[in-house]
Amino acid sequence: MTQDSVAYRTLGRSGAAVSTHALGTMTFGAEADEATSHALLDAYVAAGGNFIDTADVYSAGVSEEIIGRWLAAHPTEANQLVLATKGRFPMGEGPNDLGTSRRHLRAALDASLHRLGVEHIDLYQLHAWDAITPLDETLRFLDDAVTAGKIGYYGFSNFTGWQLTKAVHLAREQGWAPPVTLQPQYNLLVRGIELEIVPAALDAGIGLLPWSPLGGGWLSGKYRRDQAPSGATRLGENPNRGMEAWDKRNADERTWRVVDAVSAVADEHGVTPAQVALAWVAAQPAVTSVILGVRTLEQLRDNLAAATLTLTAEQLDRLTAASAPEIEDYPYGAPGTRQRHRNLAGGR
Repeated sequence: MTQDSVAYRTLGRSGAAVSTHALGTMTFGAEADEATSHALLDAYVAAGGNFIDTADVYSAGVSEEIIGRWLAAHPTEANQLVLATKGRFPMGEGPNDLGTSRRHLRAALDASLHRLGVEHIDLYQLHAWDAITPLDETLRFLDDAVTAGKIGYYGFSNFTGWQLTKAVHLAREQGWAPPVTLQPQYNLLVRGIELEIVPAALDAGIGLLPWSPLGGGWLSGKYRRDQAPSGATRLGENPNRGMEAWDKRNADERTWRVVDAVSAVADEHGVTPAQVALAWVAAQPAVTSVILGVRTLEQLRDNLAAATLTLTAEQLDRLTAASAPEIEDYPYGAPGTRQRHRNLAGGR
């Protein structure tokens, strides 16, 4: 991605324009020290990117602090950025140090503003659903925060389809500011959101901000079948890393079918597998901006090059077919889907 090749999309049903690749900063303060983090910000902005995504729990607030110091040192560039953060997960040990209650979100938002050194956050996101707090309490707080000028827009992360739809319609019913985005995990290995979440987002005009578009590195081409990872990679350092764990994915034949398909398309274009995987995600319905999770300048430059890669319809179809998830007949398989459609001309 270069200044001349940057493409922009609106942030869901808002008027804010964001680059099609956002810089995710979960690595800041953990896998990337402050100097490296600032170099990543420099390179991303120099390439034309304008969308920075962080969260209060990233390195226990350190990610926001690192970004805040960069913003203070780059006021001209900072003025052009769309800044996003999140709140919901624990930032302390007390019973009110987490969740989406008005009490916690007020403290979380104020703390994020302080760490970032700003008076206003463009996009404030609930990091996950809270089964305890009434949704009207949460949405009213977010509407108040918009009215007070502390945030411009709000969105969600890791919501299911029914949770997203409930929030959209409750905000509409009460006349509150509506949500504009949803941040889910989405990549060629994790496509479950297509069953309910993507249709819900399209119905509501919600923009998707996919996280982990490379499947925790699996789609970058760095791993080989039955060769346990080692060295300075995320799975090399922690092979049991969450949903990306080595043993489970290595044993799944679908993983290698997808990896092989991505590598084949990459060879056809003379690019890296990571660029192909990122281009596929960016081309999917409802996607606004793909969140890049990098820890080195080399990774960032490679990922940003995906902005200029256009896959053919045949290549997109091939990748989609190779990565098709196994789905039971009901309710999301072909027989169940047919029940929800009809032939306009009638007939059985």
